[in-house]
Amino acid sequence: MENEAWKVSYEQYVEKMLDEGSVPGAAVGIAKDGQLVYGKGYRKRNEEQGEVTLDTVFGIGSITKSFTCMAIMQLQDAGKLSVHDPVVKHLPEFQLKVGEVAAQMTIHQLMTHSTGMPPLPTLMPAMKRSMDLDPEKKETPPKESEGSNSKPIDSYAELFEYMADLNFELLGAPGTQFSYSNDSYALLGIIIERVSGEVYEEYIKEHILKPAGMNHTVFFLEDLAGYDNITSIYAGKEKDGQTEVFLSDNWWDAPAMRAAGFLKSTVRDMLKYADIYRTGGLAGEVRILSEESVAQMIAPHIECEPGCFYGYGLMIHPDFHGTLLVEHGGSIKGTQAQMNILPKLGVTAISLTNLAGAPATALARGVCNALAGRPSETSHLPASEYSVPADRAAEYTGEFKSEEGARLSVVYENGQYVMVGDDKQTIEMKPYGEDLFVVKRRGSEAFVRYIRDSSRNVIRLSFGFRQIPKLVKA
Repeated sequence: MENEAWKVSYEQYVEKMLDEGSVPGAAVGIAKDGQLVYGKGYRKRNEEQGEVTLDTVFGIGSITKSFTCMAIMQLQDAGKLSVHDPVVKHLPEFQLKVGEVAAQMTIHQLMTHSTGMPPLPTLMPAMKRSMDLDPEKKETPPKESEGSNSKPIDSYAELFEYMADLNFELLGAPGTQFSYSNDSYALLGIIIERVSGEVYEEYIKEHILKPAGMNHTVFFLEDLAGYDNITSIYAGKEKDGQTEVFLSDNWWDAPAMRAAGFLKSTVRDMLKYADIYRTGGLAGEVRILSEESVAQMIAPHIECEPGCFYGYGLMIHPDFHGTLLVEHGGSIKGTQAQMNILPKLGVTAISLTNLAGAPATALARGVCNALAGRPSETSHLPASEYSVPADRAAEYTGEFKSEEGARLSVVYENGQYVMVGDDKQTIEMKPYGEDLFVVKRRGSEAFVRYIRDSSRNVIRLSFGFRQIPKLVKA
């Protein structure tokens, strides 16, 4: 009975986090050596439809990126491509205004978000047709950053055309800078189609989902005809200084960019998928990927932030409470999801929710902590007593904006650094190291890292794994 005490304290933690985030429904599961240790659905998938279970279908957002990379690695195992191939070998129409540098970009760099492309405004126009179906859009017109002023991107040809017409500066030479890029993964999806001769979504279904026994994992909900354990999805809006959560049961889609984040799945299916990384490529008795390719996927190829690296479609933490953590999250309308794998401990954990901005990362890390005998909220970051002299405050304040739509400002007030988002919500930034701050949001800690030019002037900050340019005052 004593060994079960962690479940009680963990469930209290979950309820607290869900209350704070006004989350309608969530599901969490954790397995050891492929066997379910704990799993529970919390709250409801819809007021009319009943309780959440481990078999409730949620969105998984950008966890889809790991499936895309697994497909690329399968094709490499089959000798059909190399991750070191130039992108243009398979996509000769891929062009950018920045010049011949597009020809230098490799598949590996697409997979590791290291082409040098900054955050681009591509995803919103790619989702525009589905976004326009949201009933609340009639009440609240979309912002410019939500793609309202761009024509929709409906096809791969239109995606190439759109990207070729964008004006932007590279963050650095290909392979030198990390900045999260949905555009890169859209291109990977097209490469999978070209090389395999199969439609991307069908390739994922036939070569990963079916052999892994993931029977309730789909891109299209109509493929689950007759299965009703599917969550409704919710959105939030600011009203009188409070976040108001409301039903918004219209799933967004981006036909030209599905490889970046549009799968739907269940906790039970996702534990089967996470197990492929624990076993070195096996789903049960079926080999999905070679052991060598799994090792490449979970290798730390490029640093994202201190102590965190990007593999192939996966984030790698070499020291998560003394062991390796392989993880990825996903966030899109009606979705906040998290996948954690501790391969050396044989542990896999999944948390899925039906509201963007929900504390899915905290729920997944929390259950890993609880299983290990630590309080759920325990941070894996070492303590820091770093401080910034007050006379340097101006270096870190200002406004920052990316073409992808992120806009935020950093102010210094009463001896504290505060980040203010477009939604006017504020987050305290605590100094952690030189040009480095920590923020806590959704129950988890994240870094804010400042980037300087050769003259030591701050030109960008990295937050949410994106490099966001500083706006220069006229």
